[in-house]
Amino acid sequence: MEFTIGGRLEVRITPADVGKRVSVRRRTDGGGTGAEFTDAVGVLTSWNNGVLSITRKSGESVHIVESSLVAGKVVPAAPARRRGPAAPFGELATVTARAWQPVESEALGDWRLRAAGGFTRRANSALPLGDPGLPVGEALGRVRDWYEERGLPAYVQTATGAEGTQELLCAELERHGWRREVSAEVRIAALAPVGDLEADVRAVRLTREPDAAWLARYQRFSTPGPHVLRVLGSGPSVWFATVPGDTGGTGNADADSDAPPAAIGRCVVDGRWAGFMAVEVAPEQRRRGLATTVMAALARRALDEGASAAWLQVEEDNEGARALYDGMGFAAHHRYHHYRSA
Repeated sequence: MEFTIGGRLEVRITPADVGKRVSVRRRTDGGGTGAEFTDAVGVLTSWNNGVLSITRKSGESVHIVESSLVAGKVVPAAPARRRGPAAPFGELATVTARAWQPVESEALGDWRLRAAGGFTRRANSALPLGDPGLPVGEALGRVRDWYEERGLPAYVQTATGAEGTQELLCAELERHGWRREVSAEVRIAALAPVGDLEADVRAVRLTREPDAAWLARYQRFSTPGPHVLRVLGSGPSVWFATVPGDTGGTGNADADSDAPPAAIGRCVVDGRWAGFMAVEVAPEQRRRGLATTVMAALARRALDEGASAAWLQVEEDNEGARALYDGMGFAAHHRYHHYRSA
């Protein structure tokens, strides 16, 4: 990062830049004889009492003593994308929410309170896509009360790392005692290359509803109930993919259909977007390309329905899935986080 003007390091940010993306360099106490420095890039979320707070795209907050700054500048709101479809955050946030809908929801200004009997954080968290119509502290109190009435922990889902995301809200949640529990990436790609992946999709059975075999393979189906099926079945155009447990190399999707599935997946088609979820492979069947086969089959069906772009969500510690999706051309768009009330 270049901070100099005429060969001199300069701090070119002020408290008036709160809410902007900045790059800073600070002096650290490394315990050695010479000065040591470290850099940070993110959204400047506060500058109070001589301390700056910066929220990185990962959602991590960094607190910097003003007197340790040696350089700083405002930088573009987001780096230019080199591949994949153009996608503003608001559009993608709305599409991803429509693909995983709660059983019950209620508006709080432009926020949406969502509940589904505790089945996944995504369906049991407040989605803040605008102004709640109240001061944030009061709105968070309403969120706590709403979930307490339903016997559920209170969560707020936020996003960081793209233009228009919610770094300021993340910092506000932390100031009110909410703590980040889990983070994941939202990735996007062109859909056609996914459909063109080399795979024998004849081994994949596509249905509009999950059958008992599909649900038996689905790892999150530990608490069966109608609320689970409601969430799984939600979305504009939903498809479920199943690869039978043993096709015997025949390419026949009906072979040994009573065996537990070797792989499953779910896809929701919504306009130009196809969202991929619940792609799972039996442990003993891994490294056979079955996840690729499931993705290709679902992508081809989505292409038939007119979709052209793909999205998916992957947790940051799932290295195997991240490597797979890298190879398919998926690139990170933003990260989302679930904050839980203390």
